[in-house]
Amino acid sequence: MHPIMVTIQGRRCAPDLGVIERLLAEHPDWGRSRLSVALCEQWNWRAANGQLKDMACRSLLLRLERSGAIRLPPRQRKSPNGYRNRTSLWVPHCREPIVGGLKDLTPLQISCVENASDQDRLFRCLLSTYHYLGLRNTVGESLKYLVHSRDGQPVAGLLFGAAAWTCRARDAWIGWGVSARKRNLPLVANNTRFLVLPWVRVSHLASHLLSRIARRIQADWCAKYRHSLHCLETFVDTSRYRGVCYQAANWQRVGESSGRSRNDRRHLLQVPRKAVYLYPLSQRFRAHLCDDT
Repeated sequence: MHPIMVTIQGRRCAPDLGVIERLLAEHPDWGRSRLSVALCEQWNWRAANGQLKDMACRSLLLRLERSGAIRLPPRQRKSPNGYRNRTSLWVPHCREPIVGGLKDLTPLQISCVENASDQDRLFRCLLSTYHYLGLRNTVGESLKYLVHSRDGQPVAGLLFGAAAWTCRARDAWIGWGVSARKRNLPLVANNTRFLVLPWVRVSHLASHLLSRIARRIQADWCAKYRHSLHCLETFVDTSRYRGVCYQAANWQRVGESSGRSRNDRRHLLQVPRKAVYLYPLSQRFRAHLCDDT
């Protein structure tokens, strides 16, 4: 009998069904979350920073249940998926217009945002309220940056998360084959949100922030996740924006996206084609990204 193969976070794996079935039989009172944690511990399934890959394991269990390979215990609470697009709680903030030159704001305060902190609540409020795409819960590795003026007034927010599974223009520019891409995708981060608040009108602020973040994100990412980044990517909707700030910050436009969303594995969804921009973070980025050993 051939083992069941599933794809989790771009990797093919054959889960040990015997371990799953044994834990289900020995602990009938366990919920899905407890089962997922136990499996991660049993398999030593951890991220580079040592954190259990609980969300990846939950995805694995759901796929196995849908295939008929296992039967999970009933949900003990409603799935959080229904709350992904919920409106973030309002956090009071200054909306006084800021108009002038960059020197009027500096030195800027750029902070890494910790989950469930006051900064996080403000970040979520700002992005969900003022960014045209809103803000959804992130899955996997991510970094949030909140930017304040020297007077402490919020001026911008940036979110970096998981890179797109595939992108023809990006993959060709890097020189990625399928195997190297799957292995090294975590070494690329996607700038999924970039918001300069609508009442802020300061020339060169956006490109200045992109340059500042590019100089520090490797250290910030490594401190949080215990592995390096070697490239940044972003996708610019050219029906709305020209991408001038990325160009001014020396990001390279390498082509266009295919018009599919990140989660569209069946080629059913159509989204606007976007300009693809990349920013290498190291001189030997291709050697690191194309290493398939």
